[in-house]
Amino acid sequence: MAIDTPPSPASPASRTPAPADAPERLSGRARLVLFVLCAAQFMVALDFSVLNVALPVLGEDLGLSTSGLQWAVTAFALPSGGFLLLFGRIADLYGRRRLFLAGLVVFGASSLLATLAWDPASFLAGRALQGLGAAVIVPTGMSLLTTTFPEGPLRDRALGISGTLLSLGFTVGMVAGGVLTDTLGWRSTMGLLSIAAAVVLVLAPKVLGESRTTDRPKLDVPGAVSVTGGLLALIYALSTAAERGFDGADVLVTLVLGVALLIAFVVVESRSAAPLVSLPMLRRRTVAFGNLGGLITFSMMSTVVFVLTLYLQEVLDLSALGTGLVFGVQGVFSVLAGMYAPKLIGRIGARRTLALSLLGQGVFIGALLGLGEESGVLLATAAVSLASMCHLGAIISYGLAVTSGVPDEEQGLATGLVTTTQQVGITVGIPLLGVLATTQDVLFDGVRTVVAVAAAILLVAGAAVAAGLRRG
Repeated sequence: MAIDTPPSPASPASRTPAPADAPERLSGRARLVLFVLCAAQFMVALDFSVLNVALPVLGEDLGLSTSGLQWAVTAFALPSGGFLLLFGRIADLYGRRRLFLAGLVVFGASSLLATLAWDPASFLAGRALQGLGAAVIVPTGMSLLTTTFPEGPLRDRALGISGTLLSLGFTVGMVAGGVLTDTLGWRSTMGLLSIAAAVVLVLAPKVLGESRTTDRPKLDVPGAVSVTGGLLALIYALSTAAERGFDGADVLVTLVLGVALLIAFVVVESRSAAPLVSLPMLRRRTVAFGNLGGLITFSMMSTVVFVLTLYLQEVLDLSALGTGLVFGVQGVFSVLAGMYAPKLIGRIGARRTLALSLLGQGVFIGALLGLGEESGVLLATAAVSLASMCHLGAIISYGLAVTSGVPDEEQGLATGLVTTTQQVGITVGIPLLGVLATTQDVLFDGVRTVVAVAAAILLVAGAAVAAGLRRG
């Protein structure tokens, strides 16, 4: 790409100069805002991890096959990935706080539906509505965060805290999911989410102020329809193909339709006066390669966690609580990484941190090839914990790379790209690679295949990001 690349977002030269009177520490009000926004992100992270440990038990109770378990994850990620850009832009135009609160209502109500689910259809419906709520909460929450905290040390610190609590949410979810599943059953994991949404909904109106763009351009309806339809069709096709292969007519039709709609989206955006996505923004190396790094780190980590859950419980016969504790250790290491990643970014820059994090994640996931059919708990715990430290470094650095230098009126677009990358990564990774484990005759062989492929993809992506973000 022959476009000049701005300096690293972690370096002073890359930031818009802060006002002389800009505060260097978080005020009491800012701390409250950060707490509420991080609590919402924490809740979404909790949603993914708390259910992950409960999947085998949930499948037995509701009659979901091993290959069908991916739909418990995909049903959530399908709408959350498909509608992120749309809701991010609507929030920019009509009020981020308003949509944030609406998202909390949808998320809480759908969590209650999933708690009371009586068959697979009702449970997956609840999960899909949870994903719709998350598609509102995540981009609006990130936009409120980046518009509240000015670019520079305060925003870096806020994003670091947000990333740390995101990992903490994953940790708490894994441990709580194991405890709740073993004691109260899998339904209590969904009930916990409805309670969490209610608590955040009570606090949010008291501390969050409204935020929207000063101008009011028209919503890019053709762009919104094409990108949302394209993402939904593409994710559905990949998810269905993971379970039944690419032979079905519905898979081929939706796959072609998804690609065609996404191509149409690019054409529409290039001609729109008020585009949903700024194509010049996508031509920035930091945005393009930053999102590539984010897509790879999320897709590979979510896939490895998914297959390790099956490995620990179905190959090694570990309990849900024991599995939760394994991932609890992983989360503790992620929290530690969240504390030190901003310091590393400050020293070597977000670009180098992102590339090194991807490479490190690939190396430690590759170490999982040493797992055995009779033992492997200690190796799984150590390798996935160290890989998660690198994963957290990649999360923070790619978020900084993509959002730095973007004006406040386009923060919804930038953060929409960041969170879309996150959700699409989580969605696409499990159907594409998870199927290698769930459809093989011997689950253990499938796990090893997934680990090998994930490690290779991460190493190649790390090298590509390093080359793509090198100063030219």
